[in-house]
Amino acid sequence: MKDLRVLIVDDEPLARRRLKRLLQDDSGTIVVGECSQASDAIAAVDRLNPDLVLLDIQMPNADGFTVLDQMDPIKRPAIVFVTAYAEHAARAFDLYAVDYVLKPVQRTRLRDTLRRVRERQGSATRFDQQILDALRELQIARSYKERLLVKVRDRVFFLAVADVDWIEAAGNYVRIHTGKSKYLLRETMTNLEHVLDPAKLTRIHRSTIINLERVVEMRPWTRGDYQVILQNGEELLLSRTYRDRVREQWGRAI
Repeated sequence: MKDLRVLIVDDEPLARRRLKRLLQDDSGTIVVGECSQASDAIAAVDRLNPDLVLLDIQMPNADGFTVLDQMDPIKRPAIVFVTAYAEHAARAFDLYAVDYVLKPVQRTRLRDTLRRVRERQGSATRFDQQILDALRELQIARSYKERLLVKVRDRVFFLAVADVDWIEAAGNYVRIHTGKSKYLLRETMTNLEHVLDPAKLTRIHRSTIINLERVVEMRPWTRGDYQVILQNGEELLLSRTYRDRVREQWGRAI
């Protein structure tokens, strides 16, 4: 069996050194690179073509889920989240992570993880079916937010999700459009997407989430994209990358 090529993504130097030291004990593993920032991880994956990415969740500027969201799902290597936070496990497996390892990483635990990754490589199926079956048995219930907490100067408001027209990325924030008002919320698009009901608010672009109830028309655009017209006349772009998500709600007319 060929060596397992591993990329380490973690903002903590001590954590990266520990993982490298543990991986050196595995004769069939090669560390091909490491990143200290989420923003460098996508380019590193494309350049180094690893079999496995050991990915931290909490990092400056962007989290591990944002990195995963930006990867090509067809070419994506095996993903193992390595984190100090146990509460993100269900979401990680929802996104087809092969494993979820808590810090500080133990030698025997990492050995089990590498075994699982190798078994996955040798399998004809794309995802680890055992993990998917286990999640179904657990019947993990996802609850969606009905209100968002927004701050305007020194006041805090509860904004009903049903009143949102659309949401756009704005650096480290998102900008929420509702009627003639706009609110800034310190949150990533990926994190927000996972707490909103996709049957009501769906992501149509890397930087856009829309309220499906506000859409009045869709027009074919270039290269498989669509122009989305809202009730207020706002014109937004449905990227072909997210077209299948919209099809789940409206059928295959698009």
